[in-house]
Amino acid sequence: MKFVSEKIIDSVIEELENLPDEQYEQRMEAFAEAQPMLVAWLFSDNFDLLNEDEKGYLQYLALIAWLSFEKVNGPTEPISEEQIGLAEEKNYEILEGSTARKFRERLNPFFENTPQEDLLAFAEDAVMEEDEDDPNALVTKEGREPIFVAIKTIVDVLGEG
Repeated sequence: MKFVSEKIIDSVIEELENLPDEQYEQRMEAFAEAQPMLVAWLFSDNFDLLNEDEKGYLQYLALIAWLSFEKVNGPTEPISEEQIGLAEEKNYEILEGSTARKFRERLNPFFENTPQEDLLAFAEDAVMEEDEDDPNALVTKEGREPIFVAIKTIVDVLGEG
């Protein structure tokens, strides 16, 4: 699996930001067709803890991760429910095994031995605000963990292919 660079991620973000709504929806539909289990998981009750804005943001981040992977590695095999479950469980074990108090420090173990460091940095940046206590932040303190773990899980399962 080839490395997905920050440059690729940024180009995908820029491309999505410049799309009319209809074409953005087409990208989401292509994602759902190519990765039906992954998209079903993103819309599942696993993410009931998230508010509606966070759920939409998670789907947007997942689309960026998938498009970035596809751009570098070509089409990926459809991911199974079992692959998602195993990767997600492993990621929560890593997170729960961390004794650090600050959220950003709790993510450090994820960066050890990862083949996709730029995608993880993207996920980390996506859930962190400049001011961690900003009440108007897109991602709440409660939403940080599930969103980061979800993106990390997507990176893991796409990278298996």
